[in-house]
Amino acid sequence: MKKIVVIGGGPGGYVAAIRAAQLGAEVHLVENQHIGGTCLNVGCIPTKALLHAAELYHAITHGASQGIKADNVTVDWPAVMARKRAVVTKLVRGVEGLLKANGVTVHRGAGALKGPRTVEIGGDSPVTLEADAVIIATGSEPVRINFPGADLPGVIDSTAALSLQAIPASLAIIGGGVIGVEFAALYRSFGAEVTVIEMLPEILPPVDGEIAALIRGHLAKQGVKFLTGARLSEVKQTDAGLAAVVVAGDKTQEIVAEQVLVAVGRRPRTEGLGLEAAGVAAERGRIKVDANFMTNQSGVYAVGDVNGLIMLAHAASAQGIAAVEHALGHRSAYHVNTIPSCIYTNPEVAGVGLTEEAAKAQGIAYNTGTFQLAGNGKALIESGGTGQIKIISGAKHGEILGVHIFGPRATDLIAEAALALRLEATVDELVTTIHAHPTVSEAMGEAALAVAGAAIHWPPARKS
Repeated sequence: MKKIVVIGGGPGGYVAAIRAAQLGAEVHLVENQHIGGTCLNVGCIPTKALLHAAELYHAITHGASQGIKADNVTVDWPAVMARKRAVVTKLVRGVEGLLKANGVTVHRGAGALKGPRTVEIGGDSPVTLEADAVIIATGSEPVRINFPGADLPGVIDSTAALSLQAIPASLAIIGGGVIGVEFAALYRSFGAEVTVIEMLPEILPPVDGEIAALIRGHLAKQGVKFLTGARLSEVKQTDAGLAAVVVAGDKTQEIVAEQVLVAVGRRPRTEGLGLEAAGVAAERGRIKVDANFMTNQSGVYAVGDVNGLIMLAHAASAQGIAAVEHALGHRSAYHVNTIPSCIYTNPEVAGVGLTEEAAKAQGIAYNTGTFQLAGNGKALIESGGTGQIKIISGAKHGEILGVHIFGPRATDLIAEAALALRLEATVDELVTTIHAHPTVSEAMGEAALAVAGAAIHWPPARKS
């Protein structure tokens, strides 16, 4: 029986551990903090729990247009936070139960490499484990940038933003990426005055540009303010609160807010792992891996955020499965082009495959089809018809290259698009897939029809 040691109990690590146990290995998982990692404890799950509460509050307080009137609606913030903690606790216990049910031995403590396939677990009574393969899955941590005032009370990171004692009256968010935009949507829905400060010309740089512009416009209508092409100079304390000093071009302005959230991304967590001692190569803090997620040291793998390839929980899980399957001599499969990305604003955002910008940069001949959700009955009911679905397909064969959605249920709908990419489906195959009515998913077929200018439920473009 082969022995696998997994360092890190997040979505990359615990999934790898369970899969290795399924394949008959003796599995040891080392976790220094919480089973479930960042995603389950201070990332994906608690953020979405708070976003769900924010959406409910917004729906109730803006329900008059649908005939729902309510007076004296208030937010019981301690109860909201308690619900968030209850969801997290239940899921953590569920993962712990799965590990136990699969016979995985869990070690509490910090794991470090003492050799290519030797792991030492710190603590009062250190334990050393020799393994046939080691899976490093230690995840990531918020990027901390140095600027004057970074240590002032009220300057927080994304972890702290999930545990505020009260809803801030105002919030300045440094960073217009996915984390920053989700927190902007969250706290604006709860009534906070929110300003997003982004150094690049536009928010959400990895997202298809057309979709990103729609998100920005929609959030702006909700009252979120955006400063793009703007650099944070410092944060200082004033009588009115914290002031974020921002430089945009030749202009300097101060954004006064109760809290300043620094959300400029995440970086791999590798400190104290013993990479140098084990001869594991890293570059700019990211562990270098091959197509099987193995490092330069045979039998040592790195999956998830720690390798810096794609910092998404579901990518980490898929990489963890692929790594242990390779380590145990099985054929593994990992298709990077089918990994969707999701943003949990209201409405939601999701995309998979190539953006239009990427297709242009790669010199790929393509066509696009766009369907406005104002022409979809279910979207009209759920979100007033806000949003659209965009399909990018190859010009010659019509193969699906990318799908990008802004609208209700986008994070669920994207699974159909990911499957289409996985099966190398064409636009015609999407068109001839009959979607149920009334559903938002019907718009996927309409977007496919729109590639040829043949959408049924949207007027044809005017001929010039």
